[in-house]
Amino acid sequence: MMKLKFLLLLFFCGFITGSCEDETGSGIPPMPADLSMEVTQGPENPAMVTVNFSAQNAAFYRVYFGDEGGKIPLATKEEQLSHTYTESGTYNVRVQAHATETEFISESQSVTIDLGDKDGNGEMPIGGYTTPESYEGWELVWQDEFNGESLNTGDWNFETGTGSNGWGNNELQYYRQENTIVEDGKLIITAKKEGFGGREYTSSRLTTQGKQSFQYGRIDIRALLPEGQGIWPALWMLGSSITTVGWPASGEIDIMEMVGGQGRENTVHGTVHWDHNGQHASYGQGYTLEEGTFADNYHVFSIIWDENSIKWYVDDVLFNEIDITPEALSEFQQEFFLIFNVAVGGNWPGSPDESTRFPQQMKVDYVRVFQPE
Repeated sequence: MMKLKFLLLLFFCGFITGSCEDETGSGIPPMPADLSMEVTQGPENPAMVTVNFSAQNAAFYRVYFGDEGGKIPLATKEEQLSHTYTESGTYNVRVQAHATETEFISESQSVTIDLGDKDGNGEMPIGGYTTPESYEGWELVWQDEFNGESLNTGDWNFETGTGSNGWGNNELQYYRQENTIVEDGKLIITAKKEGFGGREYTSSRLTTQGKQSFQYGRIDIRALLPEGQGIWPALWMLGSSITTVGWPASGEIDIMEMVGGQGRENTVHGTVHWDHNGQHASYGQGYTLEEGTFADNYHVFSIIWDENSIKWYVDDVLFNEIDITPEALSEFQQEFFLIFNVAVGGNWPGSPDESTRFPQQMKVDYVRVFQPE
């Protein structure tokens, strides 16, 4: 009986690995060592998880994904497997590196899946508020509907790197062009937890500086916002004079900012910044949803700006206004250009923590600029 078991073991080893002998020819397979694993979620489909793993002396691996769909472990000689979850939850992903069927080492890592309004195919919510392409008494002077296959660099620039002092805010990300795509009629900026350029996070920052600038008008931006502690999306404007007078003398108009985490994803802010006798001055107000968060559905963030005032709207609801006729606010009587970005960390939101899920995306459906006829 013992001889039969030994022969079966030899047959199994030959089937799985080709041989169970180590390099010394002792006939005893060496135990795996230095097992490492990395679990990542898909940027377009957070329900799809990819596990990369490796170990010395591994004859084969078994991977458990911790849900009903992945209850049966998958055996592989490859060092990567993917699995799509169909329900929200926190799952324990386990990798076993085997020498034989019964001799192995293992490592585990948890992954949190929050489908929200998404399904197992990663579909994002498509509902929400929208605005028309025309208004009585207004002319549409510029728009980007993001209907192409790539960003129109005739209108947009990429600002890359870490800026000065984390773009002036102690932000933690490295801005890269690769974190922006145009897909399915949307501009998508993705913030990722990945090392690059000495930083632990990456994202994108786009401007229309030198290509599209505006003095006065109505600006509508329809967007779906990201969420999470330390995530800081912004749709905003800087005065075109910034290259000569600097900030805040150039003026800044924040059409929308959201600071993620601590239950703040239901509130956005509209703010202006300017120079007051050599000192930074600002004025802003917030808008809070009655229910849900700005990650649940698309909303339209707007300003109506003329020589007398700037007014802020969310879904055509007025929530902030400032009189810009005083001489001290002369910054706002000039041309401004647009900036879209998703920052990670910084003075206002604070840093990400263990609750922050990556990747995070801001999706912009359109931006439209109208001026009086």
